Amino acid sequence: MKELRDIKYINRDFNDFKNSLVEFAKNYFPDTYNDFSPTSPGMMFIEMAAYVGDVLSFYSDTQLQETFVQHAKNPENLYSLAYTLGYKPKITTVSEVEIDVTQNVASTGVNYEPNFNQALLVAANAQLKATTTGQPAFLIDQSIDFSYSSSYDPTTITVASIAGGNPAEYTLKKKAKAFSGEVITSTEVIGNAEKFKTITVEDTDIIGILSVTDSGGNTWTEVPYLGQETVYDETANTEDDSSKVRSKLTLKKVPFRFVTRFNSTGNLQLQFGAGVSESDDSVIIPDPTNVGIGNSNGISRIDHSYDPSNFLFTRTYGAAPSNTTLTIKYLKGGGINANVPTNTITQQSSVTATASDSTYEGTLAFNNPTPSTGGKDGDTVQEIRENALRSFNEQGRAVTLQDYNVRAQSLPARFGTVAKTYVTKDEATADEAGTSLVSDNPFSLSLYTLAYDNSKKLTYSTDNLKRNLKNYLSQYMMISDSINIKDAFIVNIGINFEVLALPSYTGRQVLLDCIQKLKEYFTTANRNINQPINLARITTVLDRVKGVQTVQKLEIVNKVGENYSEYAYDIQGATRNSVVYPSYDPCFFEIKFPDTDIKGRIITV
Repeated sequence: MKELRDIKYINRDFNDFKNSLVEFAKNYFPDTYNDFSPTSPGMMFIEMAAYVGDVLSFYSDTQLQETFVQHAKNPENLYSLAYTLGYKPKITTVSEVEIDVTQNVASTGVNYEPNFNQALLVAANAQLKATTTGQPAFLIDQSIDFSYSSSYDPTTITVASIAGGNPAEYTLKKKAKAFSGEVITSTEVIGNAEKFKTITVEDTDIIGILSVTDSGGNTWTEVPYLGQETVYDETANTEDDSSKVRSKLTLKKVPFRFVTRFNSTGNLQLQFGAGVSESDDSVIIPDPTNVGIGNSNGISRIDHSYDPSNFLFTRTYGAAPSNTTLTIKYLKGGGINANVPTNTITQQSSVTATASDSTYEGTLAFNNPTPSTGGKDGDTVQEIRENALRSFNEQGRAVTLQDYNVRAQSLPARFGTVAKTYVTKDEATADEAGTSLVSDNPFSLSLYTLAYDNSKKLTYSTDNLKRNLKNYLSQYMMISDSINIKDAFIVNIGINFEVLALPSYTGRQVLLDCIQKLKEYFTTANRNINQPINLARITTVLDRVKGVQTVQKLEIVNKVGENYSEYAYDIQGATRNSVVYPSYDPCFFEIKFPDTDIKGRIITV
């Protein structure tokens, strides 16, 4: 009968394997071999077997470690794992800076107002250069319209010159965000269609792709993943609220799309879709409206077999380029060298500016009043690990109520200024007239919003702003979620207070300091929808003002009508234990005119 051997599987290194093999020989072959001296031929074979076991154990451990982003050391594996977890490693990091963009215009009319027919429209992707060593390039990716002004994108107007006691010229100034980078163009000739065609851009310090076009005039759009077939589309808003909402945000399908990823060598790869079939998609993919309908011969097609693999050959994952030439524009630059000092980004490398009256095109100027910051080299190994784990947890989806608040307030300003948001479960499905833009759902959420007007006072969101917000959120919502976008109520208030000043302080100065503290405390930016007013906390704020001995009186009053909100609110009835609570319907307590609505008085003993 064959003898059962006692095999140990816990050995991990050379010495463990060697000792185990020696013990194995002693136990099962005592009469066959008993010379275990270091110079014996038998020990040579035992040590060689231990060596092979140690090497195999090392490779097994290494291969296992390379499957975890926390332990992977091979750059190629680390990059693959990072993309799997939803993080795109950075080869270089751009330096960012705020640019002052100025131009002059002439005065016009009997009132000597600025001639906005001469206001320039600077096209997107304006290229600038710094005057420092190496002349690092900077890019302004958004267009600049001097004729447009809002609270988030103001146009500052100052008198540039005077003639005959009247303004002759004005200087228009806007601020724009710029980041380091130089536009590079390359071409790629494509022959026959290839599923998931991959192109490698071999260059260093690549930041990202700006545009991809083909010789047929098609524009290819970058998407996070090939399965995403819709992207944001921006159009100019020409309706009545154009001063508040500059652009409209819509969604459009993009059959011509691609994804990008960096490899471990720093090169950028572009991967296109798999739509190589010349047939229309409806021929390949079964349509539920006509499956089962008999043809002219009366033969039913309800049991017709469809090839599931054909789904990959349609435009579900985007079209594949074929018989064309791709023109790829990408951004290169960044790094520590792009952190330049103030007043150095002044040279215009490639700037396109137009106006109805081009008289003052030559007055366009750029300058950075602050140094550019943020430029650094690419991600380190540890940064890739940590960022990949963080990205996996974020998932780019709106799940919690806080997620919806953050996403709603992340709407780019050119699509409208969402100043305040408040999300709650939609317990009552009856919406306010004209405010709900998403179908009612008893399990949906209610998103209450308020916007800023041109004076940065709270106002109600326009319909275009709500549509933009709905389209923006649709890319982040769970498929089962539904949101009712509504207006929160604005409740305007005023404050009356009396304080007792210390004898050694000037009463007027103490009063001014108290009013300033209340202005800062009730700044709209510091408060949220449905946030109560804590009178005890306000008293503490006043008590901390230098020169205040005690607060004798503190009163919150409601301001209604004329220049204030039309909604009245019972402040006294809503006050419990020195706290003014908001209404059941979400509202915002706003001091609309702090210079006149905050009234104080110094009293004496």
